[in-house]
Amino acid sequence: MQPATRSIAVAGPASAALRHRSARTATTPFVCLGCRSVQRRQQQCRPFSGTVSTQTDLRSGLTKLTSRRLISVSGPDASKFLQGVITNNINAPHNANGFYTGFLTAQGRVVHDVIIYPDDLGPEPGKQSFLIEVDADEAVTLHKHIKRYKLRSKFNLKLLDPEERALYHTWNDVDQSGPWSKLVEEVQKDGNARAVPDPRVPAFGSRVIINQTASSSPLTNADLTPESSYHLRRYLLGIPEGQSEIISGTALPLESNMDVMNGIDFRKGCYVGQELTIRTKHRGVVRKRILPCILYSEGAAPEIPADGPGQLEALEKLLKPEVEEGVKAEMIPQGASIDKVDKKSRSAPGKWLRGIGNVGLALCRLEVMTDTVLPGETPGMYSPEQDFVVSLGGEEGSEVEAKKVKVKAFVPFWLKDVWRMEAEKAEEERRMREELLRDRESDVE
Repeated sequence: MQPATRSIAVAGPASAALRHRSARTATTPFVCLGCRSVQRRQQQCRPFSGTVSTQTDLRSGLTKLTSRRLISVSGPDASKFLQGVITNNINAPHNANGFYTGFLTAQGRVVHDVIIYPDDLGPEPGKQSFLIEVDADEAVTLHKHIKRYKLRSKFNLKLLDPEERALYHTWNDVDQSGPWSKLVEEVQKDGNARAVPDPRVPAFGSRVIINQTASSSPLTNADLTPESSYHLRRYLLGIPEGQSEIISGTALPLESNMDVMNGIDFRKGCYVGQELTIRTKHRGVVRKRILPCILYSEGAAPEIPADGPGQLEALEKLLKPEVEEGVKAEMIPQGASIDKVDKKSRSAPGKWLRGIGNVGLALCRLEVMTDTVLPGETPGMYSPEQDFVVSLGGEEGSEVEAKKVKVKAFVPFWLKDVWRMEAEKAEEERRMREELLRDRESDVE
């Protein structure tokens, strides 16, 4: 690899770097047998292009997000309208630079997961002009959804062309002060670019939005890492994205990790789908969550590295372009059931969502597929010796249909950190309530 000659660095814990890389040979997307069978059943399965990347690509890089698009919402009523239809608080001070959120149905199911940024590059910069980042395949649907409920609200709505605003993601776990920082500062001074730490998981990286029509230094393909590197890094961190992973109209926000990825404000006012979301938070137990998974064929399950920031680097050593010869995660259809080996449960312990190579995401029952102990319950349902399998899901009676691979789910380090902080906060609140009650009792006496 050639040494970096220029880079973009974002200050802060979620800093990222743009590193110069040699041009990569374009690869033609491959549609596997499993995907073809799913298409026959009129289900959508869009494969990622590219191959499994090197460790260097996963530790630092820049990719253009062709899988995402931007929608512009600007006008006097833009903020008020969005506040009533999203799960997060658009007026919260900590959301000033951008935030993760979602649009829900009235029944509390996720319709779209999005990231919203203040549009400092548009004609109406400031709090009344926003950019909504959404899954590219769902951009037209979300545009129509907002337009349908706009009614008399005064704001302009536009689905931006990729040539107008380009969206990139940067990450850097190697060198926190890359040599391209001056280039970013220069571009930002001209008002042509905006860098924002990814609001979901601090360790994930940063988003960079560039005004293509005004930028004097457009990035070329030689500057980019494959987008598959971005998705692999996202999978290893357990971050679902888009409606191929957070199923529209079916997925619940808490099961999709939206609460632990800073996507829900439980103290804000009313919004569409609030009732079920709040009730689940305060009265229910979230038994299922989307988790990263490693696929393997025979032998013992791969050993998951210890928790901590170094977990991601250690997980990279488990990456393979195939589970075994001719078998990839892309061949598993969306929604395929994950079952116990040689055991049939009344309900499947998990459902496969999407993957690349030998890694991916699945909706998993925490107490069955991991050693997680749910609040108020005792451990006992999980067994380290228990293996889980998922079928490639070919046509009935075919060799592909009979083929199965094993699945190992794990809880990423950042999610355990969030749970630990939430438990500490709950314990502190419990202790304060007890002290307050004792003070009141002593006053009465």
